[in-house]
Amino acid sequence: MLFLIVALIMLAFVLGSVAYLPWPVTLAVSAVIIVWLSVFAVRERRRRSAAGRS
Repeated sequence: MLFLIVALIMLAFVLGSVAYLPWPVTLAVSAVIIVWLSVFAVRERRRRSAAGRS
């Protein structure tokens, strides 16, 4: 859960700094955050499905 909160805070930071950063930097940082959130979602889904089978 902490990872999700940190990722959302980082996403808000990136969205707030879009006016000051060049587009390639903004897109690169946003891509990293999207990958991070995707990994978190997959891990949570696996954890919940494994807990449901037990």
